[in-house]
Amino acid sequence: MSEILEPAVKGTLNVLRSCGKNPALCRVVLTSSSSTLRLRDDFDPNTPLDESSWSSLEICEKLQAWYAMAKTQAERAAWEYCIENGINLVTVLPSFIIGPSLPPNLCSTASDVLGLLKGETKRFQLLGRMGYVHIDDVALCQILVYENEGSHGRYLCSSTVMDEDDLAALLANRYPTLPISKRFEKLDRPNYELNTGKLRSLGFNFKSVEEMFDDCIASLVKQGHVTLQQGHGPI
Repeated sequence: MSEILEPAVKGTLNVLRSCGKNPALCRVVLTSSSSTLRLRDDFDPNTPLDESSWSSLEICEKLQAWYAMAKTQAERAAWEYCIENGINLVTVLPSFIIGPSLPPNLCSTASDVLGLLKGETKRFQLLGRMGYVHIDDVALCQILVYENEGSHGRYLCSSTVMDEDDLAALLANRYPTLPISKRFEKLDRPNYELNTGKLRSLGFNFKSVEEMFDDCIASLVKQGHVTLQQGHGPI
């Protein structure tokens, strides 16, 4: 656990200290995660979560969600440091990022998607209900909040929230030749939605879940991780 938590907090603060040495600094945009706001058990499932929510460290520890704990602690430390040192901080909170993968060695997110496309269920089952966002949208969001003079605070960056079985069904119908499983064991996780109104109020529009997975799968095919029969692309 300490191997994840300490580098996350110390690394974030080290970068902010370096930023603070630049007298021309106007704003810092920090990429955090939607996991910093959705791991809690005291919210109304009928009210979408927004930027005012913070994940419970106790819940993170109970679920052994060390990534979420690290992200939460790092972002809180960033806010505390920037307030104390007069740094104009804006944070972007992406959900599960989907899209083309540039390096040949897949990151954990792309590996999870690849497993789903090959009929595995375990890793995606652990994710449960999840928000998804195109990697291009995350980059555009970062540029937008940096350049927009009125940007402030946290910005939740997520296109669509789906249960894992609904996502699997959508992809299985769209890519019928892939062995995508539709059977997932239901986990005891709270239902939630995400309110992205703050980002949308800046005129931001998200790509659809179909677009992000089409781009992701096309990338996996190009890199040789997935094979589609000729003429059997997205339906």
